[in-house]
Amino acid sequence: MPASLVVFLVAVPLSLGIAMASGAPLAAGLIAAVVGGIVAGSLGGSAIQVSGPAAGLSLVVADLVQTYGWRATCMITLLAGAVQLLLGLFRAARAALAVSPAVIHGMLAGVGVVIALSQLHIVLGGSPQRSALANVMELPAQVAAMHGHTVAVGLLTIVVLTLWTRLPKQVKAVPAPLAALLAAAVTAWVFRWDVTRVDLSGSLGELAFPVLPNGDWHQIVAAVLLVALLAGVESLLCSVAVDSMHTGRRADLDQELTGQGAANMVAGALGGLPVAGVIVRSTANAQAGARTRVSAILHGVWVLVFALGFGWTIKLIPMEALAALLVFIGVQMVNLGHVRKVHGHGEVPVYMVTMAAVVFLGLAEGVLAGLALAALLALRRLTWVTVKIREMPDRRWHASICGSLTFLGVPRLTHELRAIPGGAAVDLDLNIDFMDNAAFEAIHSWRLGHERLGGTVDIDELHDEWYALAASGARMFPAKTPPATPERWWLPWAHRRRRPAWQAVPQQEAPAPAECQLTAGAREFHRRTAPLVRPILTELARKQQPTHLFITCADSRVVPSLITASGPGDLFTVRNIGNLVPRKGAEPHDDSVVAAIEYATQVLGVHTITVCGHSGCGAMAGLLSGGVKAGSLPGMRRWLRHGHHSLARFIESAEGPLDSRALDQLCRVNVQQQLENLRTYRKVDEQVREGRLELVGLYFDIGSARVHMMPPLPSTVSVRI
Repeated sequence: MPASLVVFLVAVPLSLGIAMASGAPLAAGLIAAVVGGIVAGSLGGSAIQVSGPAAGLSLVVADLVQTYGWRATCMITLLAGAVQLLLGLFRAARAALAVSPAVIHGMLAGVGVVIALSQLHIVLGGSPQRSALANVMELPAQVAAMHGHTVAVGLLTIVVLTLWTRLPKQVKAVPAPLAALLAAAVTAWVFRWDVTRVDLSGSLGELAFPVLPNGDWHQIVAAVLLVALLAGVESLLCSVAVDSMHTGRRADLDQELTGQGAANMVAGALGGLPVAGVIVRSTANAQAGARTRVSAILHGVWVLVFALGFGWTIKLIPMEALAALLVFIGVQMVNLGHVRKVHGHGEVPVYMVTMAAVVFLGLAEGVLAGLALAALLALRRLTWVTVKIREMPDRRWHASICGSLTFLGVPRLTHELRAIPGGAAVDLDLNIDFMDNAAFEAIHSWRLGHERLGGTVDIDELHDEWYALAASGARMFPAKTPPATPERWWLPWAHRRRRPAWQAVPQQEAPAPAECQLTAGAREFHRRTAPLVRPILTELARKQQPTHLFITCADSRVVPSLITASGPGDLFTVRNIGNLVPRKGAEPHDDSVVAAIEYATQVLGVHTITVCGHSGCGAMAGLLSGGVKAGSLPGMRRWLRHGHHSLARFIESAEGPLDSRALDQLCRVNVQQQLENLRTYRKVDEQVREGRLELVGLYFDIGSARVHMMPPLPSTVSVRI
């Protein structure tokens, strides 16, 4: 109820102002507000969106009224609603979201400029011209001949609208448009100013049943589609924006489009303006605490009650105050926040072209110009290719090609590749998401020519294997995405792709001896990874400041940086057989783990000590076998004594005979026991009690590639050694 009253107070002045800007009867704005609230609110798919006459459609409606007349415009509104209804039933709402937001924001900004320029003439006591350019050219004469009372009413309205947001919260409970119109009406009545009054009774006489428009049916169909699409897209974008303002049910866009279509059919039949979801009223609804569509429906009821019972009060509002309200709304539609958003995506040209075309050419022309430019920019991004070539310190050349490789990028691609001197060793990285035949032929021909001159080309594809598939004779456009086996750092050497047939060593070259994998890996690091991590490592070279001491098993399948998503400088790592932490004073004596604990906690000041075990641990298997599996390894048998407490804990807590899961259960218990062992060191225990150090247990299930948190052991379990 409170939310519906707030929206009602916002809707009445805005509906009157938009009707005036549209050149329609003023009552048509109130009819659209009633229908938008009751019909669209009842049938729509958004919980708190409020529909009604929209300022963004005022230019279209004004042009239709001038071309076909008001009754024919109502029929166009009705037919546009039928189109929206069909689109919603065929579930086409999502397609409307494919329109670039830069086009929508630019269109609204252009509409705002046109509204502000035209209504400014009314504030100055004159009449608006037929075009924005004519309004600009006529403005100096209007300023020179402006009328005192009308200008005073307009300025008062704008001042109240501007200052209202800075007043205390209790005062702002009254919507700013209502407060501004009340202030203008009261001031004009008290001082007996000569102003033009709003006459609602006269506009009621203009309402009638819609009639079919006369004229070229192609233009009529275009007008119907324009109203349907603009109103539909604005409603759907508003619905998506409103979803972020509340935590209730998300909007059903197809149902919302269906509801908007039904509302426009009813509004056209009753002589109202086109209906769309409106962000100003929807925002007011959300901020007032609305949770369901009931508030939108009730707001329409209140507008209906007001129009029927208290419509006579509208004649107290000065027409110049409504015009000033529209000037203020028009200026606000040029939203700098939208400019900043589209600037981050390089779409400012789309925004500016759309706005300028709407102002100087017309709404339909502006939208088409914006869509065309947005499509051209999208095509340019899809076909843009980045080529970077540099000479490395080891006299090798590194070339990197990124983007979508099409025939449009071939001239630049070949120009850059031919800059590499003949006979050089080249590492070519292809980080591409598409390659057509022209691009493949360009790269392939260059590679063959470069190798004929004695050079070498080592090609590495970081994304899909477009080049490899084409070179091996496979189809360039498989039914599914090409299988990708990129050389990621976390892949084992055995899983990385070998030199393909198309990169076979030429016969004239003598076969080189097999290279050590570590040596090859170091060379790969220098070539690819070192340039990327050098800035970070240069900074870390001054001082290490890890936040975690990570104690884990020496098992080759456990990679700490992989399972913790950590990077250089994050982990101070200790690895040993079984991720064991010898207890204080335990035999056999071992200082390696103790030294790491002391250095990490007392010098580096780590915040966390993590013990990480894993499934299928060989050390735990040796414990379970009673040392049998470590029979010929005396050092291993001595080291495993530090796991006896874990084995005792496991046996104490085991229920029934041991089964195939015993090993992994022991691996989990071992992690918990090592956390207990850490507390045997006084400094560690003190820091834990003071809250400066946290002990964390992790268990890595290798088979499922999942990391589990391990809770501390219950303190009530007794341990017998």
